[in-house]
Amino acid sequence: MRSTAAADLVPLLEAAQRQGRLKEVLHRAVNTYRLLIVDEFGYLPFEPTAAHLLFQLVSRRYERGSVLVTSNRTVGDRGVVLGDPVVATAILDRLLHHSHVPAIRGDSYRLREKRRSGPLKATQIAPDATVAE
Repeated sequence: MRSTAAADLVPLLEAAQRQGRLKEVLHRAVNTYRLLIVDEFGYLPFEPTAAHLLFQLVSRRYERGSVLVTSNRTVGDRGVVLGDPVVATAILDRLLHHSHVPAIRGDSYRLREKRRSGPLKATQIAPDATVAE
């Protein structure tokens, strides 16, 4: 298993591409880890180059290894996040083919804990402010 934030994964892929090691890094990502967890996907928007690198990763892992993606964005927002609707569709096509997409609504565990401690009132943040897929 390998777990990484999307914001850390993209620079790793970009550096590998610059160094001529992208094929090696992608090969390792496909053949070493049974599960790849990409956390905070869509928290920050990606440049089109990054979207293409993510496509290569997802495409190579497709039907070879599991990918778990956490996000506070809906599936429909991915074109905006990835900066290229065509690449976003291609990535989603592969990610969603054999997937389960739970939508979690309500407070995150961090907000829930803060509310329990008292300083944050329920009305300060909208009840559906945190949505993950």
